[in-house]
Amino acid sequence: MIIYKDILTGDEMFSDIYKIKETADGACFEVEGTMVSRVEGDIDDAVFGGNASAEGGEFDSSESSTVSGVDIVLNHKLQETSSSKKYIAYIKAFIKTIKENLMEKHPEKVEPFTTAAAKKVKDVLKQFKDFQFFTGESMNPDGMVALLNFREDGITPYMLFFKDGLEIGKC
Repeated sequence: MIIYKDILTGDEMFSDIYKIKETADGACFEVEGTMVSRVEGDIDDAVFGGNASAEGGEFDSSESSTVSGVDIVLNHKLQETSSSKKYIAYIKAFIKTIKENLMEKHPEKVEPFTTAAAKKVKDVLKQFKDFQFFTGESMNPDGMVALLNFREDGITPYMLFFKDGLEIGKC
């Protein structure tokens, strides 16, 4: 399995189990997810040698709850963050940091990244109210903010991740 991590924080952002494509401008990976509901915290007594049918089984001692959301967010423990005017200041600082990182490691990518990122930010700002914003599990304010939106059908979620802000590794 291939894991995509935030290059600045090391937080796991997504993996190759999803449909992934590069955006037309080359700035981002667009990752398609699905809406899911799952039971969390449900522990089967059989794991500990329990037998509900032999013990009466009427008493449910589980501490389970149902959680619904986008599978990418739930699977990789992404944390929703506020969407505000602060995003513009954040994205400028983030792009500057990625640009500095590219200058050190891949100077040939600096110009294409800068051009594509500026275009992508402009596109995002046009649809700003339609996006939800997520950070990695650590909630490090210096890390990547991934963007969540829904396709025209209103059902299919997708997320945008700046390509050059990710490191790719195997699990």
